[in-house]
Formats: sequence, C-alpha cells, structure tokens
Amino acid sequence: MTNKFLATGRKSSLFFFLALAGCTSTQTQQNTQTQTTMEQEKDITNPLLAEWTGPYGGVPAFDKMNLADLQPAIEKGMELHLAEIEAIANNPEPATFENTIVPMEAAGDELNRALTYYGIWSSNVSSPEFRAIQADLAPKLSEFSSKISQNEQLFQRVKTVYEQSLKNPLPADQQRVVELVYEDFAMQGADLDAAAKERYAVINKELSSLYTAFSNNVLADEENYVVYLTKDQLSGLPESFVSAAAKAAADRGQEGKYAVTNTRSSMDQFLTYSDERELREKVWRTYYSRGDNGDEYDNNENIAKILKLRDERVALLGYDNYAQWRLQNRMAKTPERAMELMNAVWPAALARVEEEVADMQAVADASGDKITIAPWDYRYYAEKVRQQKYDLDSNEVKQYLQLDNLTQALFFTAGELFNFAFTPVPEGSVPVFHEDVKVWEVTDKTTGEHIGLWYLDPFARQGKRSGAWATTYRSHTTFDGKETVLASNNSNFVKPAPGEPTLVSWDDATTFFHEFGHALHFFASNVKYPTLNSGVRDYTEFQSQLLERWLSTDKVINQFLKHHETGEVIPASLVEKIKKAATFNQGFETTEYLASALVDMKYHTVDPEGIDPDKFERETLEALNMPEEIVMRHRSPHFGHVFSGEGYATGYYGYLWADVLTSDAAEAFEEAPGGFYDKEVAARLVKYLFAPRNSMDPAEAYRLFRGRDAKIDALMRDRGFPVPSEQSKK
Repeated sequence: MTNKFLATGRKSSLFFFLALAGCTSTQTQQNTQTQTTMEQEKDITNPLLAEWTGPYGGVPAFDKMNLADLQPAIEKGMELHLAEIEAIANNPEPATFENTIVPMEAAGDELNRALTYYGIWSSNVSSPEFRAIQADLAPKLSEFSSKISQNEQLFQRVKTVYEQSLKNPLPADQQRVVELVYEDFAMQGADLDAAAKERYAVINKELSSLYTAFSNNVLADEENYVVYLTKDQLSGLPESFVSAAAKAAADRGQEGKYAVTNTRSSMDQFLTYSDERELREKVWRTYYSRGDNGDEYDNNENIAKILKLRDERVALLGYDNYAQWRLQNRMAKTPERAMELMNAVWPAALARVEEEVADMQAVADASGDKITIAPWDYRYYAEKVRQQKYDLDSNEVKQYLQLDNLTQALFFTAGELFNFAFTPVPEGSVPVFHEDVKVWEVTDKTTGEHIGLWYLDPFARQGKRSGAWATTYRSHTTFDGKETVLASNNSNFVKPAPGEPTLVSWDDATTFFHEFGHALHFFASNVKYPTLNSGVRDYTEFQSQLLERWLSTDKVINQFLKHHETGEVIPASLVEKIKKAATFNQGFETTEYLASALVDMKYHTVDPEGIDPDKFERETLEALNMPEEIVMRHRSPHFGHVFSGEGYATGYYGYLWADVLTSDAAEAFEEAPGGFYDKEVAARLVKYLFAPRNSMDPAEAYRLFRGRDAKIDALMRDRGFPVPSEQSKK
C-alpha cells in the first residue's frame, strides 16, 4: 500500500476537498435573464480566473501563475459563484431539474479554474508565502461552502426536485445526479434548524484551518529534517542512491555530503540497503516522528481538536459517531462492515509477521549480528531474506526498471485495454508549472479523436508534498458541449544526477501503474453531468489497484523491462524470482497498512473528549497486538489522509475493500482465454468499471462486470494467507 491521494474530478457546487487539486471546468449555461445579466457584469481581469485558451480545448495558463494573483482570484471566484447560486435559489419559477440542477452543475467555472492553480501551489510547488495565503483562505473557503450548503431556498428547490423524482423518475443519469446532490445537502446539515446550522458552519471553518495547519506542519518537518551523510557512511547503498543523495545535498547547500531526505522514497531505500544500523535508526526516527517532535510543528493538539469537532458536528445531525455518518454512502455502509473485513485479514497478517521476523532474526544471528530485530532493521534484513529465499536482489531488479521505459509500458497497457494512444506534445506548446513536467496528448487509436492531455510531474523536490497522486484539471462531460480531459500523475521519484537514468524499485513501479489507473479512470469517463465524475471512496481505488497487475504481464515485461545499460530484456529467471517472491513480506505490508486503517476507524468510533492522540495510538496498537518490530504506515501526527482533510477520514480501510474487488477482478482476466489482454473482459472492464464513473451504484457495476459480488478468497490467495472458505472445508 502506498501513500496515494486521489482527486475525484467532480465539480460540485457545494463542497471542495481543498487538500486536492482536481477541479472540473464546464461552460456556464445561462438559463435565466438574471444569469445572463450577471455574466455580462463579470469583470475578469485576473489571469487565474480567465477562461483557458490555446490548443486542446484550452489549457491552464501555468506560465502565468503569479502568487500575488491567487488570493484575489479565489475571493473573486467565490463572489461570482455565490451570485450564480443566489440566482438559482431566487428563481421564481417552480423548481425543476432544468432550472435548478442544471444551472448548479454549470456554476463555478471561474472559481474552479482558480482552485486548479491553488491545488498546484498546495501540492506541487508550495512555499512559505503560499502557506500564509492558504492559512488565510482556508476559513474563507469553508464559509463560502457553508453559504451554499446552508442556503435554505436552494436546498428547498433541490429537495423539491428530489421528491418529484421519487414519484416520477428522471432518466437514469439525471436521477443519479439528483440523488447525489440531495445526499450532499442532507449530509451537510441542510435540514438543521438555524442555530444548529450556525454552529455547523463555525465547526467547518475551524476544521478548515486545522486541516491546513496539520498539512503544513508535516510538510515543514519533511523540509526541515534531513539526515546528512559523509562518504564513510555510505556502506551498502546502491550507486544510484548515492548519486541522487549527493545531488540532494548539493541542492541544499551541503556540497560534498549526501542527503537522506525526509520522504518515503528516500527513507525506504536507505533502510533497505544501509549497513549503518545507528544511521538506520536515526533516519527511521526522523521519518516516523514527522509532526510529533514537540515543537511548533507538532500535530497532536491539532488531532485532538479535529476529532472533537468532527464528533460534535455529526452529533448535530443525530449520529452516534463520525464513522457512522461518513460511511453511510460508501460501499461498506457501516463501520461494523468495514471492521469485519479488516478483522478477517488482521490475524493472518500478524501470523505472517511472526514468520518473517523469525526468518530475519535467523539471518542476523547467522551473520554474527548481535541484535534483536527492531523497526529500523525490518527492511534491511527482509532484503537479506529475500536474497536468501528467492535469490532476489532488489537492486538488481531496479536496473531493469527505468522510468522512461515504464512510462512507455503505461501507454502500451492503455492502448491494449482502452485503445488510447499517447503522443508527446511539442515542448513549449502547452504551459507547465515546473520544468520537470512533461505533457502527452491522448487520442483514440482507431479514430484519432482527441481525448485529452496527460501531465506527468515525476520527481521529488522542496515544496512538493510526499507520496504519489493523480488529479484532474478538467474532467470529461458532454453537459454543454464535449469537454476533454486534462489529467495529471504526480510522483516523488528521487531525481538522478544529470545524465543518469531514473531507476525505481518494483514497489515504486507498481505505484506508478496504480496512479496511472486513476488517470485512465478520468480519460475513460463517459458521463454527461459533472457531478457523475465523483467517486465512492472505498471504490475509487479499485480501478487503479487493478491496473497494477499489468506491470507483471509477459507483454509488458518482454517489451519494456530492459537493462538501462545493455538494453537486454530482464531475464526470465529473474522474472520467475519476482513472481515467486510476490507474497514475500506480505506480513509487513499488510500489517503496517491495516494498523493505520484500524486506528483511523477506532479514532472515529470513540468519544474524543480529552483524547491524547499519542496515548490513544499506543494503547490501540497494544490492544491489537501490533508487533513491536513494525510501526503503522502513517502514524497519527502525519496521517494526512485522515487529518489534512476529510477525503479518507474513516476511509483508509477503503484500500483493502478495493483490494478485495481487485483480486477478484484479476481472476476474471486470469480465467479468460486471452488472459490479461482478453478483449471481451477488457471491454466489460471499460464499459462497467471505468466509463460510468459514479453514474451507477458501484456494487451493481461490479456485478455487471463479474456476474456476481466479489469474494475475499482471491485477496487471501494473492497475499499467501489462508483462505477462509477453504479452511472451513478441512
């Protein structure tokens, strides 16, 4: 499991998940004379609000990004959007889909464009100056959102359309839009009395500031805490890492030293290969103490405040806890069902960890290392066990995983499954926000029809948040003329020294395929209304997790996994070792992930009054019998999925839920005559699992693809764990 963030691509008139950059833009329809007049009165001189021009249906003016324009653009965008909302709410005509939902779908173009740039500054090119603006804007954006979600006249119009649709159903896509919009209002307290609404809005405003503070504290620790090495401290480290570390140090004014940056990609490699145990411990502690250093960037107090405010807010709506409120429109529906899945896997994961630790301790003992395996030893000795059990050297595998070739492998896979072609756009023809960003045009292989643009921002740098994620700048709709897709993938690969190739680990290559799966979900969209580009959190990871499977297919291996120096295809013997080792270290991988997911759920199902996050985390893990050799993947003080916004709050379990679907769907391909490139199964994949986005219920969509509901059995087989149904037969 990797640190994955996803922007759904939904353009909602209601709410913005501001930790993410993806916003959709559509052309505004003018349904009333009031709106027409309002359009004429718009005075848009700010370049961040301006309609996108240029090729490919218009593209963001990333070359005109000036931080001085950002706050005025956001504030003006909010003003314009609220004026559109007021026009809809005050329409004297009886509420209908056409005069209420349609203009709501169309509203907010200018603000959405400004938020696209806001997202870039927040995620890709942050700075202290931006963070000051972000802190000021966060409560204002929250107030803006509340003015829409608590607009009584607007809600009554939406409610009228919704109730009419229950009596006289609309066409399927319109019915789905109405249900989703109404659900959003209801979940955000639109039916509360005036006093409760006021308190609800105040809570949202306070939370928005806390989310911004949490996120910026983590970023500050990632930037401020760097471990510098000298030449005599490089034992065991691959040359590619050493070169990149030298460049990272030089970039920070430490010429002649080697920097282990406080990001997962850097930490993970160092802990895997460094022979220096004391340094491994130092790097480990530096990384896992982000947001937990007792200084001005400590996040424990922020967590306690967030949990208390979330609990108070859902209590206003009549819910017992935050998890109960949040999961009602997810596939799991209830926290109990989510916990049931996690608890079904947890014991098998713990049992596997015990086996893994015993194997590692044996290697350490045989080597004469007088140690007891500690968390900073796990990756190091796991790598030695991997080499011993499977004769598999991760650094050897990296020599065949060159970023440029992997990118071509993505394109090949997209061509085979989706009939997409990717062509580099001429350099300079499309503005980018950083010199590292490259852009490709996406077209239909058969017809040549333009589908969109794909932006890739691959490398780690100061000011860029850690992890890997996908987002959209514009989503597909046919709402008011066809809108083509502008999608991006963002990674944090360690940038190599000039002239050297970018070599990545098998895990990082898997993540690269995963995030591209999100992009393909955007490009494959076939919906009319912007709201239908939204996602169900414990389902949206499924499509991207499924795409990971194509990395290890023969067609990808034989064409794209080539040695960066010799050009030779990765040997079949090495591929066989990789496949045999596929379930290796699953105890570690599953346990560190599930620990985070379980703690997330437990945080949101208890009374948060007086909660001490550090104590709660420690005691919860003890109760779960968490192995002392492993730490949860995202410790609470830097658990951005959960505390820098609400997208994954009580939703981190969703990766496992999606993985059940993934494993089950992968077996559909394995069972097909054409395997992972079977045309019939691929056609069903696109038709039912990618193109509909949120235009149909995810459970029904999966049944249409598979012919039945997913079963947990395939997941357990994939991880090498005992299969419950098979165990019960013995």
